[in-house]
Amino acid sequence: MAGKNTGFSQRSAWAADQPIGFLMQKALEHPQLVSLAAGFVDQASLPVEAARSAALSVLEDPALARAALQYGTTAGDPVLRTQILERLRGLDGPAAPGAKLDQVLLTAGSNQVLWLLADALLNPGDVVLCDAPTYFVFMGIVRNMGARAVGIASDVHGMRPEALEAELEAFAARGELDRVKAIYVVSYFDNPRSVSLSAARRAQVCELAKRYSRQRTLYVIEDAAYRELRFRGADEKSVRSYDREGTHVIYAGTFSKSFSPGVRVGYGVLPESLVTPLLELKGNLDFGSPHFNQRMISKVMERGLYGPHVQTLCDVYERKQRAMLHALDAELGTPGLARYLRPDGGLYVWVELLGGVDTGSRSKLFANAIEEGVLYVPGEYCFTDLTSAPRSFMRLSFGVQSEPRIAEGVQRLACAIKRARD
Repeated sequence: MAGKNTGFSQRSAWAADQPIGFLMQKALEHPQLVSLAAGFVDQASLPVEAARSAALSVLEDPALARAALQYGTTAGDPVLRTQILERLRGLDGPAAPGAKLDQVLLTAGSNQVLWLLADALLNPGDVVLCDAPTYFVFMGIVRNMGARAVGIASDVHGMRPEALEAELEAFAARGELDRVKAIYVVSYFDNPRSVSLSAARRAQVCELAKRYSRQRTLYVIEDAAYRELRFRGADEKSVRSYDREGTHVIYAGTFSKSFSPGVRVGYGVLPESLVTPLLELKGNLDFGSPHFNQRMISKVMERGLYGPHVQTLCDVYERKQRAMLHALDAELGTPGLARYLRPDGGLYVWVELLGGVDTGSRSKLFANAIEEGVLYVPGEYCFTDLTSAPRSFMRLSFGVQSEPRIAEGVQRLACAIKRARD
């Protein structure tokens, strides 16, 4: 009955109508689709042998096997947490701020880190500042807390510090700065554009967070999910490395993109102020993510299997990206139908259609694409305000499809675009 009180929580209502559900429904309704929407990893390169070797290594000693098959701690396996700290020191260098073991929290993927942070920091009406565009699943998490994401102008070098400062100053002028709880950045090869925040801007974002920490700490959430998927160029130091005191930046990482999403091991490196709140929330949620999976990943690291697999993935994804860009050049670029970024890593290509073609979920183009047998992510989902979001963008993923299927998908997409322009 319309208007009937269901008795469900307000958070249940806030969680409704997520884009991921809509896209998955379309994929299930049309199984013949070439999905250039799913941000999944390459199926053929999943590390079966490395996982088997590591799992057998965990199980071969009965005492160690029983320990791995038992509950772990809420914070997670201390051996893997130590290995994570060592790897971050190797990536960021000795000048990066140190962290104690208890500042590392293991989770079921990095999305759980993001959820716990949102739960710990946000009350209804609070604000998170993020790139425009940004990772739409994180915006859903923010909305699920009754808070809101506010987009900050961004370009090929990431979030623009002058725009961030202007927004912070505007909140301060209205007496609402205490509502701004965090700045969210996907610092390496972001979702949806595969754009990385430049080194100069990393330092500036940190400086602004500290300067505007007036009534309370303004945190920076650094989502580094795609850090190790680099095809070209040298690694940049993390945003966290510019936080010399280690008080403002949370570093969220995961093994889902660089090893296996099925294992679901992520982690957060936290400022000390957030350790207790996140442990208490996680204790209520699951009192520890799957312990065996953590021990298996630890063995992968210990046996030297992780680095070679990451290199294999980068080689695979570079070829797939090349296949997508080649197809886009032939089908859309040369005819002048679109322009797009050529990133140095990640899983996505961000495409802007020219000539006023609407890419939205209710557009003629989206319907045409389904009919042609291809699926993309409408760019509107990646902006904080769906009603005013630009509708000329789309996100294409080359992660899950083979090179021939990528080319086929782009060809189908080009047909849908040409039909929409007629």
